[in-house]
Amino acid sequence: MKNYIEERAIEIARYIIENNATVRQTARQFGISKSTVHKDVTERLTQINPSLAREARKVLDVNKSERHIRGGLATREKYAHMHCG
Repeated sequence: MKNYIEERAIEIARYIIENNATVRQTARQFGISKSTVHKDVTERLTQINPSLAREARKVLDVNKSERHIRGGLATREKYAHMHCG
């Protein structure tokens, strides 16, 4: 594996852990696709640094389990603004 890919995978994991970030937020921050973020954390990082991979995975799993709640709140907010005016 190329050195810069390994470094990126580690940086991505640290960003996710420190910022409690979602895959989408991380992808936007690093200018890469969501699938690249996912692959870096789930596949590449487990080979490079398994403990860091597990930590990042925990954050992503929590975010995934809360995803439907955030989506509902965003929708409610959207319609609240539409009916105000």
